[in-house]
Amino acid sequence: MKRFILLALAFTATALAVQADRALPRKDYVTRVESCEAIIREFQYDPATRIPAEVLQAAKTIVITNQFKAGFIFGVKDGYGVVLSKRPDGTWGLPAFVNAGEASFGLQLGANAIETVLIITDESVQPLLYKNKFNVGVDAKAIAGPSVAEAEKVTKMLKEAPILVYTKKKGLFAGATVKAGWLSANNRGNRAFYNTRYSMPEILVGDWIPTQPEVEPLRDYIGQITR
Repeated sequence: MKRFILLALAFTATALAVQADRALPRKDYVTRVESCEAIIREFQYDPATRIPAEVLQAAKTIVITNQFKAGFIFGVKDGYGVVLSKRPDGTWGLPAFVNAGEASFGLQLGANAIETVLIITDESVQPLLYKNKFNVGVDAKAIAGPSVAEAEKVTKMLKEAPILVYTKKKGLFAGATVKAGWLSANNRGNRAFYNTRYSMPEILVGDWIPTQPEVEPLRDYIGQITR
């Protein structure tokens, strides 16, 4: 029995690693962009999860993730997301794809999925996203962001940590230090979607990669809510 468990664990880990490392059909990345757009629109539509305007206006980078239990037996955590960064001229660059996982603060409560928005307000954090694996809350401090109802805390929170974490899971108190899992650049996905050999930094802040019509609704919406 023990041997079976070890073999099953190894199989699950290998399958997830292979899936994360290969490029999916382009239509799957279109679905991911649309999913992430839906996530942040739902956050902003619901007063209980809406991110305060002052927080959004301070954003230098926004990460939207959809993480879930992917293991067929053991609930191995996996997921995906997109990252958008503000260019030096104040416009928002193209969204880049990332892999995301281990959002334990939500999944440990028994949920099958968790949707998260990370607001990064410090430009010095952005290069950390280019690492093979960026651990949110470890490589840079992350705290649960204040809600609209906690407007008096916004200024304090913006000074306290470079990453504000928003999730639909209950039990996160504004200002509480959190670990929101890891992020890693999905370079194969970025190349497949944009048909380019440029990497994540050029996609996020460069202006020489042709945009794709499928990302414009998300980028336009981010520009709208961060004004």
